[in-house]
Amino acid sequence: MEQQDQHSEEIRELRFQLEEAQETINAIRTGQVDALVVKDTDGHQLYTLKTADQTYRVFIEKMSEGAVTINSEGIILYCNTRFAVMANTPLEKAIGAPLASFVPDQSKTALEELIHSSWNEECRLEIILKDGGGKDMHCMFSCNTIELDGGTALSIIVTDLSLLKETEKQLQLRNEQLEESRANAEKLNNTLEATVKERTHDLVISREHFKLLTNNIVQMTWTNLPDGNVNSYNQRWYDYTGKDFEATAGLGWKELIHPDDLKMTIEKYTHSLATGEMFEVENRYKRHDGVYRWHLNRAQPLKNDKGEIIFWVGTATDIEDQKREMDRKDEFIGIASHELKTPLTSLKGYLQLIAGYKKEQLPPIITQYINKAGVSINKLQSLINDLLDVSKIKAGRLEYSLNDVNITELVNQCVENAEHVYSSYIFEKQIEGDPIVKGNNERLEQVLMNLINNAVKYSQNDKNVLITVKKNNNKARVSVTDHGIGLSQHQQTRIFERFYRVEDRKNMTSGLGMGLYISQEIISNHNGTIGVDSETGQGSTFYFELPLV
Repeated sequence: MEQQDQHSEEIRELRFQLEEAQETINAIRTGQVDALVVKDTDGHQLYTLKTADQTYRVFIEKMSEGAVTINSEGIILYCNTRFAVMANTPLEKAIGAPLASFVPDQSKTALEELIHSSWNEECRLEIILKDGGGKDMHCMFSCNTIELDGGTALSIIVTDLSLLKETEKQLQLRNEQLEESRANAEKLNNTLEATVKERTHDLVISREHFKLLTNNIVQMTWTNLPDGNVNSYNQRWYDYTGKDFEATAGLGWKELIHPDDLKMTIEKYTHSLATGEMFEVENRYKRHDGVYRWHLNRAQPLKNDKGEIIFWVGTATDIEDQKREMDRKDEFIGIASHELKTPLTSLKGYLQLIAGYKKEQLPPIITQYINKAGVSINKLQSLINDLLDVSKIKAGRLEYSLNDVNITELVNQCVENAEHVYSSYIFEKQIEGDPIVKGNNERLEQVLMNLINNAVKYSQNDKNVLITVKKNNNKARVSVTDHGIGLSQHQQTRIFERFYRVEDRKNMTSGLGMGLYISQEIISNHNGTIGVDSETGQGSTFYFELPLV
C-alpha cells in the first residue's frame, strides 16, 4: 500500500513536469519568453537570441516555409509549426530530434555534406524531406549560421518545392508534346509540300490538256469572270474573228455580234450573270471576212463549295448550216401543207357525199369504212393545220382578232368536247370567279384542248383529269393536271421545242410534236406565259396565264 502511494506520487510529479514543459515550449513558440535557463551538469545555463524579440518570433511562426535551428550535432533546437506540419510530426517531438531523422536514407549523405559546408558559408541544396506518413517531399534547404548566447547554431529555411516540381513535370510533358507536335507538323508540312508539287504538276498537265482540247474543237470557247468580263478564248475564236485577245477581251465581243441580235444577247447575258442560270442564246457573229454566221451560245457557271461563282465556261457552236436546213424544211412544210390541204378538203367532201347518198341504202360495212375514213381524215387535217400554223409562226403571219373571252365558258366548252371524245375519262372542274381576258376564243380553245389531249395521251392508267381556273396577281391561270407518266427535268426543258415528242414505250402516241410549240406561240402573242410542273411517274400540270381585262 505504501509502495502504491509512492508510485502515485511519482506519476503526479511527472505529469506536472510534462505540463510545465509543454507550457514552456508553447511560450517559446508564441514568443512569450526571450530566454531560457536550463540546468545541466555544469549548473544553470542561459539560452537566448542576441536579437530576439517577440515580433521576430511571431514572424517566424507565421512563415509559409519551414524554419529549423540545429546545433553542431544536428539536433533541432527550434522549429516552427510549418516545419512540423511538413514533417507530419508533433512540434514537441520535432524539437530535440536529429534533423537527419526527417530525410530518407538516400538524402542523408547530401544533408550531412550540406550541413558541414554551411558552417563556413551560406549553402543551399535540394533535399527530399519525408513526413510521418512515408511520403517524400522535394524541398530546398537554405542554410546560414546564427549566433546564440550558448554558441553558434545553424538556421535552415525549408521551402516546399512540390508545386514547382509538379509545374516542371507538366512543363516537361508539354515540351515533349510540343516537340512531338512540331515533328508531326514538320512531317505534315513535308508531305504537304510534296502533295502541292504533285498537284501543281498535275494542274499544269491538266491545263495543257484543257488548252489542247479547246484549241482543237470546232466550237469557239471562252471563260468570263462573275462580272461578265471575258478573260480567255480558245484558238478557234481568234481564227474565226481574226481578232486578238486585246481587241475582244472584257466586253469587246459585243462589237462582233449582229446589231439585230445584240440587245437580246445582252439581256440574256446580264440575266444569267445576275441569277446564275445557264446562258443560252442564238445569235450571229461576224467572221474575219465580214460574213455573219449563226451560232448557239451556251455558258455554265463553275462554283466553289460555298455556292459562289468562280467563273463561267461558254461555247459558241456554228449552226448556220442547220439554220439553212431548218429554213428549207420550213419552206417544204409550208408548201406541202398547202398542197395537201386542197386534195384533203376534196376527199373529205367526197366522203361526205358518199355518206349522204340517198338513192339506195349503203351496205353497213361500207358505212363503217366511210366513218373510219372520216376519222382518219380529221386526224390528217389536224396535222396539216398544225403544219400550216408552224409555217405561219415562222413567217410571222400567225395573226387573229382579239376580243373579250370568258375563261369559264371556254373551259366548260372544252370539257364538254373532251367528255364526248374521251368518254372513258373523268374530267373535274374547279373554277374560281368568272375571269375575262383579251384574246382569240378559237386559238385559246386550241391551246386548252391541246393540253387536255396531252393529259389523256400520257395517263392511260389513271383516267382522272383536273381542270382548274384561278386568279393570280391580276392574271387568269388555267391548269390541266393528270396523273400519268410525268416528265423528267430534261424533258421539261425541251417540251415546248418544235417537233419534240416525249417517247414512252408503254404510251406510244401519234403526233408531230408541234402542239405545245404552237400553244406557246399563241399564249406569247396573248402577252401570257405557259409552263409545266411535273415529276417522273407523278403526273404533270400544264398551265397558262393571261392578263385579266
